[in-house]
Amino acid sequence: MAKRRRLTPAQYTGLPSGGPRPAPAGLPRAGLAAAPIAQVAGEASATAALQEVAGELASARAEGRLVLRLALDAVDTGYLLRDRIDIDEEALAQLTDSLRSHGQRAPIEVTDLGGGRYGLISGFRRMAALQRLRAETGDDRFGSVLALLRRPDTAGDAYVAMVEENEVRLGLSYYERARIAARATDLGVFETERQALQRLFATASRSRRSKIGSFLGVYRALDGALRFPVALPERLGLALAQHLEAGPDAAARLAALLADPPAQDAAEEQARLAAAIAAPAAAPEAPPQPAEGSGPGDPPAPPSRAPARPGAAPPPEELRPGVFLTVGGGWTKPILTLSGPAVGPDFRERLIHWLQNG
Repeated sequence: MAKRRRLTPAQYTGLPSGGPRPAPAGLPRAGLAAAPIAQVAGEASATAALQEVAGELASARAEGRLVLRLALDAVDTGYLLRDRIDIDEEALAQLTDSLRSHGQRAPIEVTDLGGGRYGLISGFRRMAALQRLRAETGDDRFGSVLALLRRPDTAGDAYVAMVEENEVRLGLSYYERARIAARATDLGVFETERQALQRLFATASRSRRSKIGSFLGVYRALDGALRFPVALPERLGLALAQHLEAGPDAAARLAALLADPPAQDAAEEQARLAAAIAAPAAAPEAPPQPAEGSGPGDPPAPPSRAPARPGAAPPPEELRPGVFLTVGGGWTKPILTLSGPAVGPDFRERLIHWLQNG
């Protein structure tokens, strides 16, 4: 019988006995550096990722999607003429307590003025509350404000953003709306008051814009004379605008009435205005004229009577807010007169176009 051969493990003599064995073919050996091309590719990938993140952050900041933390002193609250005349103290106190307890939740809106300065667009009340808290507590957490960066193309866009934010959060009074439209026009932000109304209150109905236009006459005539203009109600303000159309002396008479003495509160001021509007204008009495040919010894002539007037003219009819129609001249040759704060050059052009093409 043939003798079987016993198989024994192959002996590797390239290394000392007990030394580490070589790694299988195809696998990198431990401790050896990666290939240069792999290292370059890894570094390029990491750099590209960092650049993508940085670009996205810069884009988010520029588009107002990134909330910034700015120092209070870096924000110029006088960048825009504010649309609110007064800040309600009770509402400001509530906001201050909320910021003290929970911190700032809604960011303000600013525009970059350069040099580390920012102009406030919206959030005036939040800025006022944070400034009050910093002064009261000295706490560093009230020394900064959360903000979104906006880039309005024009000053008009900045004013639109401010007005829209306040309209959404807490509606402005009609007087405040008229005031910001007039002041923005005076500053050259808008060319005309009509353009200011259309831009600032683009989302408002046509009727509301017309009412704001009526209050423009009240602002122009009585700004400074009214002590409580924000409290002026809509109906009284519209009646006041119509009353001011009576003549050039109407504004002066009302200003004198309000100044002597000054009203103590809004209710008293409104009562004076309502009484002045309701009272008919007193016509001056003509001195009695002696009869022709009468002498010192003649008996006094009986008082002459003025001829009876055919009838008082009907009061103006309000066709739409700010536009009033007065009918005169009798039935044979009637005279139609349109008046009111909304009757301006633009209104006249539209009316002429309608009459010529209607």
